[in-house]
Amino acid sequence: MTTAPGGDAGTRTRRAPGGRGRIGRATELLPDVDILVNNLGIFGAQPVSRGFAEEAAGSGVTVNSVIAGPTHTGGVEDFVRSLVGNDSSWDDAQREFMREHRPQSLLQRLIEPEEIANMVVYLASPQASATTGGAVRVDGGYVDAILP
Repeated sequence: MTTAPGGDAGTRTRRAPGGRGRIGRATELLPDVDILVNNLGIFGAQPVSRGFAEEAAGSGVTVNSVIAGPTHTGGVEDFVRSLVGNDSSWDDAQREFMREHRPQSLLQRLIEPEEIANMVVYLASPQASATTGGAVRVDGGYVDAILP
């Protein structure tokens, strides 16, 4: 067991038996993207993944973060309804919300949790063995920059 880069005794990595494994971290863009603390967590995802990946270099363990965009949850649905009302179907309500309040989204709808889970499953699979040290976005084109 070794201390993670920049970590303390409470932040440790463990080599996986047989020298293989996956480490992941998930972060999300909250409905109110102006929340500074949340955005700092998002933009810190890549350096954190990179630091842990450097620690695991050559071990067969990969480390990545998943950054999720505006995601359909019960709480987000309540938030959307508070802004656009209850008179329309959910599909129409979320389209109106995205058009009016999140126009930068290329997907123009909220992301379903299963869509984020699909990325996590991929990153945890052997098919992602060459993907490490990154922050992978599942944001529906919400962020228009190369880096998270």
